[in-house]
Amino acid sequence: MSVLDDLQYINKLDKSNVYGSVVALADQIKDAWTSVNKLELPKECALAKNVVLAGMGGSALGGRVVKSLAGDRLRAPFEVVNDYHLPAYVGKDSLVILSSYSGTTEEVLSCGNQALSKQAGIFVIATGAKLQAFAQENSLPGYIIDPRFNPSNQPRMAVGYAIVAVLALLARCEFIYLRQDEMKNVESTVRGFIQEFIIEVGEKDNLAKKIAARLRNKMAILVASEHLVGAAHVFKNQLNENSKTFSALFELPELNHNLMEGLRNPAEAKRFWHFLFFESDSYFESVSKRYKITEDVVNRNEVGFSVYKLRSPDKLEQIFELITLGSFINFYLAMLYGIDPAPIKWVDYFKQELSV
Repeated sequence: MSVLDDLQYINKLDKSNVYGSVVALADQIKDAWTSVNKLELPKECALAKNVVLAGMGGSALGGRVVKSLAGDRLRAPFEVVNDYHLPAYVGKDSLVILSSYSGTTEEVLSCGNQALSKQAGIFVIATGAKLQAFAQENSLPGYIIDPRFNPSNQPRMAVGYAIVAVLALLARCEFIYLRQDEMKNVESTVRGFIQEFIIEVGEKDNLAKKIAARLRNKMAILVASEHLVGAAHVFKNQLNENSKTFSALFELPELNHNLMEGLRNPAEAKRFWHFLFFESDSYFESVSKRYKITEDVVNRNEVGFSVYKLRSPDKLEQIFELITLGSFINFYLAMLYGIDPAPIKWVDYFKQELSV
């Protein structure tokens, strides 16, 4: 029996119940949408001319996903800041979203102080701590997450909260048109894919387990386009933090202008590379055409690859389909490596050294 079908083995490794967070994604989506739609928001939020989300790591994933939708949905510029400093253009006409799951991220707190000094509109997303106190002291609106559907308490596993909180806020402030039934469809789609990928479905019939097996002892090179780039970034982030493995993400068509020539050397490394292409019928036709040709180039360079074609009918559902698939693959890959996916010892070490 495959270790991925061995519930006893998995439960022994998964000490913090990361799997519980994986299978709760649909519940996170529903909870965040309902909660943010109950909040009282200042009417002025709809008057902002640009939106900036400040966040790091898992807390920035919601912003990255929303930014991937920008071309289709958003009526104003949207930027994600992974730094201590807000852009110079931020001012009274800006809405700044401060996202920190722990509520203690120093880069986000720094951006919060700058947003105050620039008299920007501010909205907070956190589970509590310093960021919640900052919001209370300055009478700022915010979504204080009750992480009941994130039993592992890992920020990277709170993606349902992080993404949908931002979507709901932007819909409430009229930056994006998003219907209630669309989110219900997303929730239903996620629940359906969860049932395909859960532990109880054996490796023989479980695509997430099969892909995880292909990625074992490989460097995963993810390729996505347009609306799926943010979701692929979630996948990459979780490969690093959950599977404790190297990964890279490239956008197509940009990679056609450089990366293909970089597949020649070092020749000894090729056996460790594995490309994972995310195809979609929703891509612009000229972009879709590039996938098969790019896959052929990768094959001609004797590099392994896999293809996953999104099955959901619209872009928003495809985004969450990919996030669901990625979360399961990353969890199963950690199991194949025989490691607990929760601890992030090097991130913790770095934070400890930085605080000295």
